[in-house]
Amino acid sequence: MYDVLGCSLLALILYWNTLSADFAYDDSRAILKNQDLLQETPISNIFYDDFWGTPLIHSGSHKSYRPLCVLSYRFNHLLGQLDPFGYHLGNVLLHVLVTALFTYAARVVLLRRTFPACLAGVLFAAHPVHTEAVAGIVGRADVGACLFFLLSFLCYISYCRRRDSSKEHSKFRTSDEDKRQPHLPVWHRYIYLTLSILFATMSMLTKEHGMTVLAVNIAYDVFIQNKSRLRDLLSFKIFSKDCRHLMEGILSQAVGIAILLAFRLHFMGNKPPHFAPSDNPAASNENFQTRLLTFLHLPVLNLWLLLCPYHLSFDWSMEAVPLIESPADIRNLFTLIFYGSLAAFAWYCFQELEDLYHEQESLDQMKFRTSDFSDCLGNGRANGIGNGHSISRNGTSEKKNGHAGNGHAYIPSPSFNNSNGNGVRHNGVRHETLYSLRKRQGNSQRKSHHHPRTVSSANRPNTAVPPSFNERTQILNVVIVSMVLMILPFLPATNLFFYVGFVIAERVLYIPSMGFCLLVAEAIHQLWRRSPGRQKTVVVVTAATLVVLFSARTWLRNFDWQSEEALYRSGIDVNPPKAWGNLANILKSQGKTAEAEEAYKNALSYRGNMADVHYNLGILLQESKRYEEAIASYQLAIQCRPRLSMAHLNLGIVLNTLGRQDEAEKVYRHAATLDDAGLKDPKNQMTGVISALFNLGRLLQDQGRYEEALKIFTEAIERRPYHYAPQSLYNMLGETYFKLGRIESAERWFKKSLEAKPEHIPAHLTYAHMLAKTNRISEAETLLKKAIELEPAKHNVYQYHGQFLNDQGRFNEALAMFSKAFDLRPDDHEATFNLANALRQAGNNKRAEGFYKKAALLKPEAATSHMNLGAMYHLNGKLEEAEQSYMEALRLKPNDQTTLQNLRKLRSLMAKTSSGESKGIPKAKGG
Repeated sequence: MYDVLGCSLLALILYWNTLSADFAYDDSRAILKNQDLLQETPISNIFYDDFWGTPLIHSGSHKSYRPLCVLSYRFNHLLGQLDPFGYHLGNVLLHVLVTALFTYAARVVLLRRTFPACLAGVLFAAHPVHTEAVAGIVGRADVGACLFFLLSFLCYISYCRRRDSSKEHSKFRTSDEDKRQPHLPVWHRYIYLTLSILFATMSMLTKEHGMTVLAVNIAYDVFIQNKSRLRDLLSFKIFSKDCRHLMEGILSQAVGIAILLAFRLHFMGNKPPHFAPSDNPAASNENFQTRLLTFLHLPVLNLWLLLCPYHLSFDWSMEAVPLIESPADIRNLFTLIFYGSLAAFAWYCFQELEDLYHEQESLDQMKFRTSDFSDCLGNGRANGIGNGHSISRNGTSEKKNGHAGNGHAYIPSPSFNNSNGNGVRHNGVRHETLYSLRKRQGNSQRKSHHHPRTVSSANRPNTAVPPSFNERTQILNVVIVSMVLMILPFLPATNLFFYVGFVIAERVLYIPSMGFCLLVAEAIHQLWRRSPGRQKTVVVVTAATLVVLFSARTWLRNFDWQSEEALYRSGIDVNPPKAWGNLANILKSQGKTAEAEEAYKNALSYRGNMADVHYNLGILLQESKRYEEAIASYQLAIQCRPRLSMAHLNLGIVLNTLGRQDEAEKVYRHAATLDDAGLKDPKNQMTGVISALFNLGRLLQDQGRYEEALKIFTEAIERRPYHYAPQSLYNMLGETYFKLGRIESAERWFKKSLEAKPEHIPAHLTYAHMLAKTNRISEAETLLKKAIELEPAKHNVYQYHGQFLNDQGRFNEALAMFSKAFDLRPDDHEATFNLANALRQAGNNKRAEGFYKKAALLKPEAATSHMNLGAMYHLNGKLEEAEQSYMEALRLKPNDQTTLQNLRKLRSLMAKTSSGESKGIPKAKGG
């Protein structure tokens, strides 16, 4: 078991540094935004939603049905909420467990020798192509599916051995262990058969291609356990009565496949998934030749990733793999070599099965002759010639009936150097080859013409199975199992049965890599055995170098998965548009606006039709108050993807900010008509639609169109999907009812908002405002104090409370509240403006002037800031500055009566001042 522990320890060491990694790439959608992980979500939703939390019957569902994997995420969420450590720990422990189980299977079941089994386990533990599956949390589906895959495979092997233990139903045994298997009750084998199907089901429920283990089990039974030849398959001989035990296994696995497929199709709504053209460009290409040549070439690239995992990427979509549009493309040559090699392997396997079948027949004939000869000896012993010892399977004599033998016993020669080619050494015992055995038989027969026939250990034929035969059988078994493991689990990813949503996905290679590791380990072992002297050292050094290179690449690749920024930077060489677009989002979240903008533009320089990149660039420009550029970006996003609701939503918000309410209203109304059919993220789509209705209602409310706003908010509530939080809609509906004077209805919706989310701050504030206006002062102040208690670091709670106190004439308390709001958000225009107003009311005109000036700088398009600043200048005797501020206010808001009245007073004062008649400064009105 030291090899199993050693390989497991290596897997743990190599992936230890991933425990400190953050969520990355698809983890956001699968973990952070997946409602199915929340404890308040009914656990039954897991069995009706796909891997990303979208209902399977939805037209935009990914159709990835992995409830067991999602259940493990939910368990992580229960233990540690959204702490990534627990999720990464789960992945690493699963990989360690799979490595241990694979190494055990390689040593006990397949390779049967410590060195190649250990090498296969080490290669599997260290292979860099596994990094995405282990370091990426969404890769748990592949690792978990592999665990159940192996358990199903091992259970089926145990079933086969127990099934064939009572009688040799296969053409010949694969090992002495099989031959020594005791006869067991029939029901024992059915336990293992049932377990194999159960684990296959669990593998499929962890990830879809896990069900392919049932096909692997069938291939093992047909080609390894029963050594069926090509002619047996073509003539349907395996379906004859003589093979009823084989048919028992095959039919059970075939029925399992049929049931699991039917189950899978039923839960996905009997419809295939729909993917965007960028996910799998070849699938959407109209040219059949292009699709065929590209799809045939993709397995070549996957094999290359197993052979040389140097260039790895988090995503291979878009043009990461250019389409093959012509037969003259040089890549077609590699495709031909690949499939030619595959055909050669298949031919080798079938030819070896045929040769070994005939060789087994020859051995059986010799055993039959030996049996006849033994019968003669047995009769002799019965007549007193001898009755002591019989020949055992391993070539040693066994004592029978407690009597010492006096007859001839066959005792093999001791071990020797087999350089003469007449025999080989096997387990310390000399066994003769089939050729030398036949030669000795011929010599013995010729000698018997002139001498009486005698039997002795010197001329008695060796009936042990020749080691060349065993060795060839062992190699063939490994080659078949390796090819089956590499090919069958990979078939669903080949676009053969249906189009998949990726070009290359490294984590899909997690299960097929087991076959690769077995094949490489056996090849190195055979090369070592056949290498003379010092060349053995070269082979060992080469194998060690391969392991070191794989381990080093895995260790370094894990650092790419430490953070999203590192991951996206590592993918720029393979998939520049996707990598730059995602990297820009990270840079933007870090506040590196200039770098993020450059990254967005780099992404668009490679692929100009990426709607998400245009949309995200629009958000960056909007936040930078470059509104016209933001509008252009949103419009380009809509042009690339007309149903992108979030782009419509933000376009409407920018237009409303610029005072273009009519245009904003049209955009909002159009966004409200968009549906989510066929979209892979319907939740985000419907969030944009309902948010557009929400903003439309607010726009109508601001314009005093309360009845229209009421209808819009009601429509939004009726169309609201379950994942959209309702408290904001309830609050706005309550506010609209209040402005319509329908106090009872307003209060009912305010209370519903607080029931939906008791800590919802806007509902506290608007409800308090209504209570204050209806003279329920104590209730209003209680709500305002509760809001401050819930969000002591939120500036607007102090502003609302300050306004309430100001309306009650409690100016000093109001000033304290406005000061607190300003301290929390000194860059907020409203907080600054309200503080200036409070200072003016408190008679502190000098400080008020400074804050009005700051407010005008923070929001230069606000006319009231310039008008109030002019009033402060006016009161403080700064007449020229006052005139400039009044003029700017009138430029922004012409014909404002308060500003015009103040300007007339100011100019009258300036005229009197210039003539020396002024005795006082007329008071200016503030706003």
